[in-house]
Amino acid sequence: MEQIKRQTPENGGYKETDRELREGSRSERKGEAMEGLEKEEDREILRMEVESRSSNEEFARVAVAVFMSRLDPTMEEIDDVKTAVSEAVTNAVIHGYQGESGIIYIQVTIEGRLLSVEVEDRGVGIGDVKKAMEPMYTTDTTGERSGMGFSFMEAFMDQVQVKSAPGKGTCVMMKKRIGR
Repeated sequence: MEQIKRQTPENGGYKETDRELREGSRSERKGEAMEGLEKEEDREILRMEVESRSSNEEFARVAVAVFMSRLDPTMEEIDDVKTAVSEAVTNAVIHGYQGESGIIYIQVTIEGRLLSVEVEDRGVGIGDVKKAMEPMYTTDTTGERSGMGFSFMEAFMDQVQVKSAPGKGTCVMMKKRIGR
């Protein structure tokens, strides 16, 4: 085992804490984290859970936009992703949980230049995904919803896939290549 010399004010250094001695210096730990990132082949993941409130839609889309900023996207790319995330989260709040309490699970993955976003709820689910993805289709009986959520997601992202089961919830998976 490598011996660590303790620097003290008397010998011109500083005194490391016992924890720093056990775990290594901050710069050593930072270097290890950077190496781990490289070994992951530039794959980074953001996971978050938000309550199914319409007020969390804005938080989710801004958090995703900030996370994707490390790819140096154009303003158009940021707006596209923010719109798609907004639609997916809104669908989970309005249709998935039907205004009731629940958790929306969001996972964003960056792998190279590919951004993947998953928005999942454990709400009522969708009986007919194909029909639900048709433009203008909505289960909203109030007439306030246009039924264009999935159409917007498909227009702004490169790929959209929806998995759902009645009574178990829905997962919307979207992908977009940033910086063509």
